[in-house]
Amino acid sequence: MSDKQIFAAIELSDQEVRLVVGEFFNARMNILGVENVKCDGVTYSAVTNKDTVVSSIQKAKASLSKKLSVDIKRVILAIPSYHMKRFGFKSTVDIDGIDGTVTIQDIRNAIKKADEINIDKRLLLIQTTPVKYTVNGISARRMPIGDRCSQITVDMDLLCADRQLTYDYVSCIESAGLEVMDIFLDIYAIGKEAALFEQSIDQQVIVLKVERDATTLGLLKQGRYVSSAILGAGVGGLASDLTNQYGMSSLMSVESFKYHARLNQDKCSSNPVQLWQDDTETRTISEQELVDTVKKNINLWLDALEKTCVPILQAGDSTVIITGEGGEAEGLDALVKQRLGVEAKSYIPETLGGRYAGFTTALGLLYAYKDKLPISGSELESIDINAFNKTVNARNKKNRANKEDTLTNKFRSLFSDGKKNS
Repeated sequence: MSDKQIFAAIELSDQEVRLVVGEFFNARMNILGVENVKCDGVTYSAVTNKDTVVSSIQKAKASLSKKLSVDIKRVILAIPSYHMKRFGFKSTVDIDGIDGTVTIQDIRNAIKKADEINIDKRLLLIQTTPVKYTVNGISARRMPIGDRCSQITVDMDLLCADRQLTYDYVSCIESAGLEVMDIFLDIYAIGKEAALFEQSIDQQVIVLKVERDATTLGLLKQGRYVSSAILGAGVGGLASDLTNQYGMSSLMSVESFKYHARLNQDKCSSNPVQLWQDDTETRTISEQELVDTVKKNINLWLDALEKTCVPILQAGDSTVIITGEGGEAEGLDALVKQRLGVEAKSYIPETLGGRYAGFTTALGLLYAYKDKLPISGSELESIDINAFNKTVNARNKKNRANKEDTLTNKFRSLFSDGKKNS
């Protein structure tokens, strides 16, 4: 396996297809390209219009492939945590090697036993995640490769998703001409991108993935993705009164909600923050009017959030992370902190080229897949890396040639001007 690896990750959110291509090189990840295409053919619980979804995926694929000058063939796919279930499983295997040391194959043998578990037919096992290894009575989170022992016990989480929803998502990807390399739950991917699993060892982490039509609440605890719940309101619902009272389009109301107001301020500016044309009339709205208009729906959302989180908060120290499309809204984290009485903050990725809260899941998919490689042993990549390298080299040569030509022309021009002046 080469030092350079290129993977593509895709998320079908309830309002857009998000496609990200990242390159891992020398233990660092660089974003090669991102694309988001409007799509209203899915919800958090179902594919409502397969043709629309497939078309949006194809547009995103074609656009990003053109930018990279290489065809994207395979993707890592995010599945919504709708009906997500976690089952704990402990597997013990004998060490096969002659020297009695643990190898990666011993760990794979232990994990393979999870395939024999019977689960609800409405669910599909999509992730087998080792969380602890026990050798000679000592437990640790790291893989004990090379340790001497006669047996190894692996504690695993079996993460399951809604079977029909998973099949429908995979079907859309394949119908768009792409191959699915692997599948991860969206909240699990967010935990990878934001390093929340490490944080959840000391305190509970409540992830709020706020999208257009719904909010997914995920609980991370003791380094594990434990459970999830769905609140039937997202950014679209929180901003809907801007459409009802001011006649804004749904898209404009959402954009205004995210970028034009400090939602946690009681006293805001009276200056216009949005201007639009309504039939023949030009209309405006101030920041104060905007905040006052959305306050009712925000409070209803906070009521539902508080009711859902009460049992979690009673179980121990907690913190809240807000991401997804709603992670862009200024002040929403402060309102959550005030209502729940725990630390809360919005999360926007810091990776250059992916600094949009909506890309958190897709970026996390790249890390989740990368972290799984030592166990899976997969050598699949999302593009033909040789073709990509040739394209990059040709582009660099052309840029250098253009630069040299430009400098040559400048010097020639200066020399010619000097002769004329003399």
